[in-house]
Amino acid sequence: MTAKNVKKTASLVTDRRELSAFFQGLVQTDFPMPTFSRNGKLPVFYYDSSSYALLLSASTRRVRELLPHPAMHPLEIMPGRALVALNAFQYRDSDIDPYHEFSISFPITFAQRSVPGLGVLRRWAQGCFESYVWQLPVTTEIARWGGVELYGYPKFVADIDFRRDAAGVRCDLALDGRPILSLQGEHLAALKAQAPMRYKTYSLKNGLPMCANILVNPLAFAQTLRSRAASLTLNAGHPIADTLLGLDLGQRPLLYQYCPRQELVLFAPRNLVDN
Repeated sequence: MTAKNVKKTASLVTDRRELSAFFQGLVQTDFPMPTFSRNGKLPVFYYDSSSYALLLSASTRRVRELLPHPAMHPLEIMPGRALVALNAFQYRDSDIDPYHEFSISFPITFAQRSVPGLGVLRRWAQGCFESYVWQLPVTTEIARWGGVELYGYPKFVADIDFRRDAAGVRCDLALDGRPILSLQGEHLAALKAQAPMRYKTYSLKNGLPMCANILVNPLAFAQTLRSRAASLTLNAGHPIADTLLGLDLGQRPLLYQYCPRQELVLFAPRNLVDN
C-alpha cells in the first residue's frame, strides 16, 4: 500500500468514527505512552471488532481457588456449579491499533454472594455481567502494556489465530509454539441487538481489586443454547489448559454468543478500596 493510499484510508476511518452515534458524547482524555512514542486515550474506543464466546459450567470450589480476593464470589447456576467464560476477540480498528485477544474469566459477584441460579437470572435481566479476568493473552505489545500498567489485567503476548470456512469460525491460542486451546463455533444468523450490553471486569493491581466497565454495541449478534453449536478443545500439557481441565468443566457449552460486528468502549479502571 502506498503512502497516498494510507492517508486516504486513515481519512475514511476518521470520517466513519465521527459518524458513529455510539461514541458521541463520550469524552476521551489523552495520556503519554513514552515507550511507544505516542499518546493513549481513555476510555479506549474499539471502532470495528468481532467476538465469539462460550459459557461453561465448572466446579465452584475449584473456581473459588483461582479468585485472588476474598470479596470475589463465583456466580453459580446451581449449588456447587459455577461458570467459566471464554471470549475470542478480533479488534480490527481501535485506539491502540488492530490486535487479537482471548479472555478466560470467571463470572462473579463482588462483596455480596448471590443465590445460585437467581443471581444469573438477575444479571441476565439487567444486561450487566461481572467477571474476574483470569487470563488475557493479546497479540501486540502495546495492548499488553496498557492492560497490565493501567488495569492490572493478566496480559501476555501470545499467538491468537482466527480461521473461517463455510461451517463456522475457529480461534487457536498458542504460546511459544505450544498450543493451549481452540474455540470453534458455527456461523449464526446475526441481527442487530436492541440495546448495548454492559460488562464489569475485575482484576488485581498492586494487591488492590480493580474494576472497569465495558460497553458493547452489537451491530450483528446472535446467541444459542444449542450445545453442539460450539466447542472447546484443551491441549493438555500447557499450564493454562491443565488448570482449565482441573476445573471439572461441563462437557458441552451452556451458551454460545456470535458477534461478527460490534463497537466497544473500555472505560478507565478504578480501585474498589475507595468505594
